[in-house]
Amino acid sequence: MALQINEGGSCSTARFIYDVFLSFRGEDTRYNFTGHLFKALCDKGFNTFIDDDNLQRGEEISTELLKAIKLSMISIVVFLENFASSTWCLNELVKILECKNFGQIILPVVYKVNPSEVRKQEGKFGIALTKHEEKHNKDKVQSWRVALTKATDLAGFSYKDGYVSITTFLPFCNIKH
Repeated sequence: MALQINEGGSCSTARFIYDVFLSFRGEDTRYNFTGHLFKALCDKGFNTFIDDDNLQRGEEISTELLKAIKLSMISIVVFLENFASSTWCLNELVKILECKNFGQIILPVVYKVNPSEVRKQEGKFGIALTKHEEKHNKDKVQSWRVALTKATDLAGFSYKDGYVSITTFLPFCNIKH
């Protein structure tokens, strides 16, 4: 169901390549929750970007990921306890929130972690961000902290365990399938 490309501006507002961009920490959920969500979205006809299937070989990963975010109608961000340990995930999140200002829909999914740990950067989120402060510019880390708070302030989904049905997401996607 993908629409035409429009690469103008920092985020696309009128034309998209992807219906959905999945943001997640690969080693945590690629072969279970996120993998199942990806399959379910594709089975329902959503043109869904996931980093291992849609990256052009030979392209710089960060550039391709940021481009895919800009060209997606919806971003689903899957937060697990190790999400904040990945600077890739945190940078993606900042870009996703930037695109929200241009009309992109964001659906946060907090999986197997308390949403307040993400929002308030407690537990493993707090530990990871403190470690990042030792290696990265404090302004950069602060932008990640703000992004985590903003993302978890959005209406989303929280799951402790088990199966999630794709029909849970469809009403929020504003796409008829």
